[in-house]
Amino acid sequence: MADAILTINAGSSSIKFALFELRDGLTRIAEGEAENIGAAPHLRIKAGGTLAFERRWPDHAPLDHEDLLNEVLNWVEAHLGADNLIAAGHRIVHGGASFTEPLLLDPSHLAEIAKLSQLAPLHEPHNCAGVQALFNLRPGLKQIGCFDTSFHHTMPDVATRFALPEALHKEGVRRYGFHGLSYEYIVSRLPTQAPHLVKSRVIIAHLGNGASMCAVKNGNSIDSTMGFTALDGLVMGTRTGALDAGVLLYLMQSHNMDAASLTDLLYKKSGLLGLSGISGDVRLLLADGSPAAKLALDVFAYQAAKQAAGLVAALGGLDGLIFTAGIGEHAAPIRAAICAHLSWLGLELSPEANDANEPAISTPESAIEVRIIPTDEELMIARHTLSLLSLAQPVG
Repeated sequence: MADAILTINAGSSSIKFALFELRDGLTRIAEGEAENIGAAPHLRIKAGGTLAFERRWPDHAPLDHEDLLNEVLNWVEAHLGADNLIAAGHRIVHGGASFTEPLLLDPSHLAEIAKLSQLAPLHEPHNCAGVQALFNLRPGLKQIGCFDTSFHHTMPDVATRFALPEALHKEGVRRYGFHGLSYEYIVSRLPTQAPHLVKSRVIIAHLGNGASMCAVKNGNSIDSTMGFTALDGLVMGTRTGALDAGVLLYLMQSHNMDAASLTDLLYKKSGLLGLSGISGDVRLLLADGSPAAKLALDVFAYQAAKQAAGLVAALGGLDGLIFTAGIGEHAAPIRAAICAHLSWLGLELSPEANDANEPAISTPESAIEVRIIPTDEELMIARHTLSLLSLAQPVG
């Protein structure tokens, strides 16, 4: 008999999850996703690398997060058999200024976290919905909240402040940083992947549909391209990234756009999708090859390099650049384009290693070491959950 931990990442229209068994450490034994919630729900679960369960519902099936999580829990418990599900760990995007480390959740905590929804309107309500669903479905199951902002609480004041009145800062209008679980995982891999970078100056580029970069010094976050919300910083799949606030004033005054329409534009219709008019998916844009697709990818790489250069200033130099997440791990042309913009740092990429997605992709002569390290936010959540429950020694 063994214990198991379920990790949950609940979004607006999907729930991603993974199941870890505690046998000589944390071992991923299953993973899956419930997608198209609110439309035509589709649940897929893989175990041992093969499809173990699949179910589709018709269009407009009246299923919410709780309904789909009930399906997931029923399958998990049947799959575990005599093994025991001891806890669920949740990814929660925003912890605000108060939630700076993983937390054993209770209803009062959830109520406080829900108040942060205005800071992450497209993420936080759905993260909370996943927690509430498990409170309803399995009241006795321990739940751990793991916050994407926590890793960045080591950022100095100069990196967190906006040039706004003090009253707004006290209200919580400040830079937080996101993708912290991913960055924390990458930092945890450095001792084995690149030990010479552990006590060094590193930029980690988490490049996916949501994208950001983090300046890490001696293992701690000192700055990030994302700020008050997960909308800031790099160009993303459908999000603008950094944008002159005057554009918002213009849209409000000249196009009569309200908060709802601005939210839809900035989060869902901009970024690579807005630039190209084709897609927010880098894979499709690389395959398309049209001038519009090329422009979108050129802007993505240019802005990424430009903001990386700002992080070099924050670090006082650079020793390593690490690519991670879907684009960072698999899109060799994007890595090459970003690194070409940074060649003035003495960074030299090996085209052969880059095209092969090898762990180290810089040349031996490069002044900056460039690496690819796959991220695993689910494992990071499982580690935090296990550690907080104090059920075993820390897992490496």
